[in-house]
Amino acid sequence: MEDIAAAAGTSKPVFYRYFGDKAGLQRAVGEAVAGRMQAKLQEAAETATTAHAGLRAMVEVYLQMAESSPNVYAFVTRTAGAGNPAGAQGDAAVPGHFFAAVTAMIEAPLRHHLATHSSAGSAQLKAASFWPPAAIGMVRAAGELWLGTPSGDGKPSREEMAEQLTGWLWAGISGSAAAGSTPPTNR
Repeated sequence: MEDIAAAAGTSKPVFYRYFGDKAGLQRAVGEAVAGRMQAKLQEAAETATTAHAGLRAMVEVYLQMAESSPNVYAFVTRTAGAGNPAGAQGDAAVPGHFFAAVTAMIEAPLRHHLATHSSAGSAQLKAASFWPPAAIGMVRAAGELWLGTPSGDGKPSREEMAEQLTGWLWAGISGSAAAGSTPPTNR
């Protein structure tokens, strides 16, 4: 809090009076960042011309925003037990609310896509509400691992990572493999 107050050109008591404590500051920053990220994700989804392009654009935006400010991203998405005081209350509320809003944003177009494709069965429609949180979890986990990977030959670019994640989400691991390759079987 002292470093933040000094960088802002004010005193710690001003921050404590306005935010209450570190958890309050984290929530306020989290709400601002999550709101901005949610707006950019919504814009990416709305400007896409296909469901696949929308998914790709949303993955790209997520990675870009996390990459552009990795410390802010880590600050607003961490929860108690990940370096926060054990007694901190509400620090998981902002990421939880953000991810719930993104889940809702993804679910409606997914249901529409499944309903308009004759190959989608009733089992897929029943399971449609499970896919968005699973997709978000995969993008978040892979994105955070990607963020923490040192630059070099073993780290894909943001565009390559977005394309790979989109392929995995859209077609599954075997669908994103090179054309003509066959996944191994357990026989």
